[in-house]
Amino acid sequence: MIEPSRELRDVCAIVGTGHSRLGRVPGVSSLDLLVEAMHNAIADAGLKVSEIDGVICRGPDESYTHHQQIGARLGINARFSTTLDNGGASQILGVALAAMAIKAGMASSVIVGFGRDSWSRTHSSKEANLRNETRPDSQLAQEFGPEYGYFGAVAAHAFGATRHMHLYGTTRDHFGAIAVACREHALRNPQAQMRKPLTLAQYHEAPPVVAPFGLLDCSLRSDAAGAVIVTSRERAGDRRQPPVSIKGFGSFNNLRGWFADDNMVTTAAKNSGAAAYRMAGLGPDDVDTAQIYDCFTYMVLTQLEDYGFCKKGEGGPFVASGALRMGGRLPTNTSGGQLSEAHCEGMLQIVEGARQIRHTYPVERQVPGAQIALVSGHGGNQVCHSTLILGRD
Repeated sequence: MIEPSRELRDVCAIVGTGHSRLGRVPGVSSLDLLVEAMHNAIADAGLKVSEIDGVICRGPDESYTHHQQIGARLGINARFSTTLDNGGASQILGVALAAMAIKAGMASSVIVGFGRDSWSRTHSSKEANLRNETRPDSQLAQEFGPEYGYFGAVAAHAFGATRHMHLYGTTRDHFGAIAVACREHALRNPQAQMRKPLTLAQYHEAPPVVAPFGLLDCSLRSDAAGAVIVTSRERAGDRRQPPVSIKGFGSFNNLRGWFADDNMVTTAAKNSGAAAYRMAGLGPDDVDTAQIYDCFTYMVLTQLEDYGFCKKGEGGPFVASGALRMGGRLPTNTSGGQLSEAHCEGMLQIVEGARQIRHTYPVERQVPGAQIALVSGHGGNQVCHSTLILGRD
């Protein structure tokens, strides 16, 4: 196996973070949300727009060369820019690509971000609300799916959850423990979309969607954007915020498909995480907080196993133990995650991981003494995965 380059360990850092207004932001496009988040990240870093010479982003699925539109809005002629397309795995890949571009001398300060107006899209009409779809029709399956009642990501992930339950005795109480922990964290986040307390009993009372998932197993529809600034460690020292070191990253894509092999139960997080751990010279016992891509509760559980925080099949008891809560073994999705803060396809998880390592939160939101954060990205029709490990000096 090709080893990830350790030459990139601690070479770059995140020096600015930002996000847009979250949740329901009617009348604001995904492009405007992302520009808002990027301006906030630039201000957070204490930079001028003219000091940014790289742009990496991912726009709505139907957008063409999205980075050109971002550069026009920000007023940047970039030395390096591109648009990524790996679904929810794209955002961490953006950070990794920024580090590689800086190491190669192709840029010095790169802004990475993603935004989408999913709440507005799915509430633009009664029909849109019923369809609850954010992708354009041209990208949807036209046969061998909808006519059998197989609609999109929720059904695909439900197959994986059902398989895990069958093999390992995982229960809906286990999934519920994840939803409740994320909501508990969102209650401490004044900008979270969902700030109503949630009990396990209320989780079970939520309307069913696709067995075994109920409404509260599914991530939110949100208008949201997030962004981070990546620069070299040499340039990071005189920035406004403490630098957050990029210690490791990895990627793996099970392109044979979600239903091939055992990919629904042992996901690409296993190989993606192994690569990131090797690059960082760390392991799961070194991680203080995790920001896990939580498109559905089940995906948190199986990724925790794949990343080595517990053995395969033991994710249910692990999450039920309170491990994901503040004060637990592995405080996870500490802003509320996509289940309760806002769904921004993993970008807000990068923002949250960096902020936890900066130690800039009030005590009720801060993981005490957090030195290492792991962030995951999952997407691309369920098969693409990326991992980011951040650290504090």
